[in-house]
Amino acid sequence: MEDYKNLFPQPPSEPDAAAPAEPESPVMTPPPDTPAVPDLPVMPDVPDIPAPPDVPVTPEAAAPAEPAPTEPVPAEPAPASPAPAASPAADEGPVDGTKIGGAFYGNPAARPASPAPQPVFYVPQPPPPENPPINKSLYIAAFIAALLIFLLCMYCIGADLIHGVIGEDGSVPGTGITIQMQEKPDLNPDDENVTADGEYTVKGVAELVRPSIVEVYAFSAEERIEENLEGTGSGIIITEDGYIITNAHVVTGECFTVILDNEEEYEAEVIGADNKTDLAVLKIEATGLTPAVLGNSDEVYVGESVVAIGNPAGLTGTVTKGIVSATGRKIRAESTAFVMECIQTDAAISPGNSGGALINMYGQVIGITSSKYAADYVTGGTYEGLGFAITTNQALPIIEELMSQGYVSGRFRIGITFMEAETEYSKYYFETEHGFPMPDELSGLWISEISEDCDIANTELQANDFILSMNGVSVANYDEVIEVLDGFKGGDTVTADCARLEEDGDITYFTIEFKLEEDTSGNF
Repeated sequence: MEDYKNLFPQPPSEPDAAAPAEPESPVMTPPPDTPAVPDLPVMPDVPDIPAPPDVPVTPEAAAPAEPAPTEPVPAEPAPASPAPAASPAADEGPVDGTKIGGAFYGNPAARPASPAPQPVFYVPQPPPPENPPINKSLYIAAFIAALLIFLLCMYCIGADLIHGVIGEDGSVPGTGITIQMQEKPDLNPDDENVTADGEYTVKGVAELVRPSIVEVYAFSAEERIEENLEGTGSGIIITEDGYIITNAHVVTGECFTVILDNEEEYEAEVIGADNKTDLAVLKIEATGLTPAVLGNSDEVYVGESVVAIGNPAGLTGTVTKGIVSATGRKIRAESTAFVMECIQTDAAISPGNSGGALINMYGQVIGITSSKYAADYVTGGTYEGLGFAITTNQALPIIEELMSQGYVSGRFRIGITFMEAETEYSKYYFETEHGFPMPDELSGLWISEISEDCDIANTELQANDFILSMNGVSVANYDEVIEVLDGFKGGDTVTADCARLEEDGDITYFTIEFKLEEDTSGNF
């Protein structure tokens, strides 16, 4: 019986010169002290199977296997040898063998020849590069930088909104007028009127600002006598050559007198007044006056100490102290006026204070006080410690336009006077006039008067008609009209759907088209 090693062809001892050279296969050298492979027992009663065709069986291949050397043998390059021809038995099955479940049993020589197992080399791979640790401080720094850039842009936008009408040096374009504005200053700590917190005392604020506050007297006739006195108020000097800001409701008379802190009297001229914002500008012929310094009202915070200076009930130069109770209050002086941003304070603001100054503890005017705002806000009652002042930042663009041209640009008027049809008063009045309740179909604006100098007077609209909608949007009050016409200007065309109650009780519907009129009057 042959040893099992005889079943596999062995490489020839000498290389075949005729055979093409094949690339050398790696040869593993057994490590030292490797035990020899023992002889396997011979399988009994298995007939010899001839070697596959074209595969020479050399005596060396038939010789018994020698035990493996116990000492390491230096590896030599394996000679190239021709690839053995494939045996038909590999595909068709062995001779004298049995195939069970895909495996052959019987003569081992009948099993398909397979290449000797090759050694597998595992080359160690370098570990994948680790991601560098995230430097959170860089992300935080980048976020802070982006935030600072955003805040800087917002500051520039805000500055443009103010300095677009007030120059960087405080000048009003086209007028040669300069309004003093500044950031909060660093006060001298050695000044006796400066506190340890670096702010003025109330005394310091009063001494600094009172020379800039004036009394305003309005008369109903040219003769400035007590019998013709229509009202009093306050004003703030903003230029050394006599420009004074006050409330529009203070200058409702025919002529005006201004009295300075030093009791000098001057006749005053109204440069411009805007009833929608309750702001006005006066001018007196004087020089060398002490103008107030305007501060940034956006920096005001709740709880900040403030001082109000005005002339309530003709009491010249009255000083009251309080705090900022709230910021950003949206208040209007009249039902048809614009909503203005106001500072709420508990400093006393009484009739006569209107047009006076609300001042921070750095001596800067941050608001223009108005008793009318408080009176309109507290309809049907009075409350102590509730006062309002229009913020300087919102007032400045209005003041600049009044100073430069006497009116605010972009205003328009329709030319109608109306009541809201759905109020209880309107319904009661309608029933009193007509003897029956107002029909549900009649809503919107109940027209009471039409201005003859406006284009709407050229339409078929009449007094006692109703405007139901404008430009296809229902309108029921002044705010809704303003919202629908937001962005419109004088000369723009508006379409209105209207209704009329006929004498027989029928309702007629019709549509009108008219142009808006530019409004430079400052009235409603």
